Amino acid sequence: MERRTTSWFSPNLQMEMPLVAYGHAGQTLLMLPTAAADYLEYERFYLVDAIKPFIERGLIRAYSINSVNRHSLLNEQMPPNLKAELLTRYDRYITEEVLPLIQNENGEDARPITTGASLGAFLSANEYFKHPDLFRGVIAMSGSYDIRSYLNGFYDDNVFFNNPVDYLSGMNDDHYLPILRQADSIYILSGQGSYEDPKRSQHLSDILTAKGIPHSLELWGHDVNHDWPWWRKMLPHVLGKILG
Repeated sequence: MERRTTSWFSPNLQMEMPLVAYGHAGQTLLMLPTAAADYLEYERFYLVDAIKPFIERGLIRAYSINSVNRHSLLNEQMPPNLKAELLTRYDRYITEEVLPLIQNENGEDARPITTGASLGAFLSANEYFKHPDLFRGVIAMSGSYDIRSYLNGFYDDNVFFNNPVDYLSGMNDDHYLPILRQADSIYILSGQGSYEDPKRSQHLSDILTAKGIPHSLELWGHDVNHDWPWWRKMLPHVLGKILG
């Protein structure tokens, strides 16, 4: 399996943001890490191995990047307004730096599917729903799509535009909503076992349904915990559906 690591200093974030790519061809996949983890997390926990058959057959070319979670949402020393601002800057990093790199390597019409587990599910959903014109879809596993609990009651435009349950509920425009209503690759998954909260996925699904946005909600069994063995099953399961 072809693997390539790229060092990158992000002007938008003013910090080093390395990334790694797996594979040589196929539908591009952008992987966003959980919690305070880094760009190699999905390799360390064998999620990349779980989708290796798709990569080796040239069906998937996967990119994994760092997040800013440890500096933003998970940083108790960071003022809430700066936490939200950093999420906005992170979004610009992806659209202005990561996406052009992916398109340079895979063609200017490349539209990645975003994916992640836990806090990475939030990041992947936020990126897709903000930019359905730039990304094909999202595979969000075991996520929460409301960041207000991290912000101690603070709320401004940066919070609103990085909080999917808010901006999707209010979406009624002539550009993004029609694109979302033509979506073919929105998958929201959750277990119902230990440390899972399927109500969060159900809530997002209810909002999408109310807006007429096609998607698939899968709530797996009560034995399905918030843990890697299940995410290693979920991601290839969905890729098999998308890729046929």
